Amino acid sequence: MSVVDSTDCDLIFYTHPWSRGRIVRWMLEETGVPYRQVLLEYDTSMKAPDYLRINPLGKVPALMHRGTVITETAAICAYLADAFPEAGLAPALSDRANYYRWLFFAAGPLEAAITDRNLKVEVSAEQRRMVGYGTYEQTVDVLAQAVSAGPYLAGHRFSAADVYVGSHVMWGLQLGTLPKRPEFEEYVAPFPQRAAFAAAHAIDDALTQGSTPKVDSK
Repeated sequence: MSVVDSTDCDLIFYTHPWSRGRIVRWMLEETGVPYRQVLLEYDTSMKAPDYLRINPLGKVPALMHRGTVITETAAICAYLADAFPEAGLAPALSDRANYYRWLFFAAGPLEAAITDRNLKVEVSAEQRRMVGYGTYEQTVDVLAQAVSAGPYLAGHRFSAADVYVGSHVMWGLQLGTLPKRPEFEEYVAPFPQRAAFAAAHAIDDALTQGSTPKVDSK
């Protein structure tokens, strides 16, 4: 585990264990770089003036690296991959087409399609051109094609795109927001065996003991 107590740490991670901060925690553990965590609570410290200066939306996760703030989970994953290239979590610049494509497909069309479906937002045929995903069914089919193309989204090497998209797929299967298609189950099956995944989830699982799940993050 890379989490430390030192106030001199270059990386500060703002999170709540029932949030998308779990994705960033996994990414941080994959880098192996020490980081300090700051645990925030919904409706109190997450909305306090001190934190709103870091993220005016009052949401987690957020990351501060040497005084620079990064918000939005997909952006944080991409940033960490570039900031710590020795971890090998991003392809070479000449080979990043699929890496960027699927990382931001999950941050955009996939999350929007799932959210609208959960909220029972009905998009008419005439309105589909206005949304970035078309239909939920189309989005699921495209995701299934993407994860079936190879062992990982960016080719034969695990990357930050797999941390981000893999997290969405695992949550989707667990919560029922994605269908239990064999393509999805086969894609994410190896991830829980990764040491960084196990370390990250052990930390957050311990922090969730006795707490109630909430979702208010980005």
